[in-house]
Amino acid sequence: MKIHKLAGIDIGSNSVRLLVSNVIESGETIMFKKSSLTRLPIRLGPDAFGEGRIGESNLKRLIAGMSAYRKIMEVHGVEKYRACATSALRESKNGIQVVERIYRESGVNIELISGKEEARMIFSSDMIGDVAEAHETFLYIDVGGGSTELTLFHKGEIRNSRSFKIGTIRLLKDLVKKKRWEEMKEWIQEKTEDFDEVLMVGSGGNINRTFKLAQKRKGETMTLKGLRGIREQILNFDDDQRMIEFDLNPDRTDVLPHALRIYINAMKWAGAEEMIVPKKGLADGIVRFLYREHFQ
Repeated sequence: MKIHKLAGIDIGSNSVRLLVSNVIESGETIMFKKSSLTRLPIRLGPDAFGEGRIGESNLKRLIAGMSAYRKIMEVHGVEKYRACATSALRESKNGIQVVERIYRESGVNIELISGKEEARMIFSSDMIGDVAEAHETFLYIDVGGGSTELTLFHKGEIRNSRSFKIGTIRLLKDLVKKKRWEEMKEWIQEKTEDFDEVLMVGSGGNINRTFKLAQKRKGETMTLKGLRGIREQILNFDDDQRMIEFDLNPDRTDVLPHALRIYINAMKWAGAEEMIVPKKGLADGIVRFLYREHFQ
């Protein structure tokens, strides 16, 4: 038996995550076991989408976060890591300068990746292989703070993939025009119209939290009706009340209704009644991608 320690860092618009995993090789069997997950509520989206650049305050927090992550990886004895930043850093005018300064001051090397690269990293790593084997056609949706990634799968292959600038932070700041919604609607309807049945596969911190709120167990699906019901419930409370009533963190309570709006619209336009929530995201994909790249 051999064990590799690998780590993935996901720098999003609403938060930053470090996932450290044990990859256990036993004969032909390979297991990915989460060792630790550290989430930091560094919200880069308002800087990126409102001001067009990452401000000094958030930059200092990000440097401190990356320095802490480097220490955590040292403690775990991580062999390989990869840090990927999505729409907030990618779209910031000073994104490159931010990445360079973080490297100088923390030693962590960050890559700015596109929405398509994000999807490729997830799917080429066979992260949702079980879903692909059980369902002929499904639409994968990952909702972040700055963008929503949609990927249509059919018979184990990617048919279409697109990133839309519709995210929870953009909606929170009223930065999404009606035209963006229309583009997403047209894309989903056009790409799914040839299929009688489309299953949704949801990814992202908000849908994971909703899955828990719905008291679902592993393997159970979320329904469109159920998602609508939860959104209606949380909209009955203001942000402060939601934290208490639904046991939410402060950086989750204001974006959750917006995230659910995106998931509900996508399901409605795809004609999907059910959604699988594998509770895996970009950081999981990074770890699997690293393993394939260096050890397989």
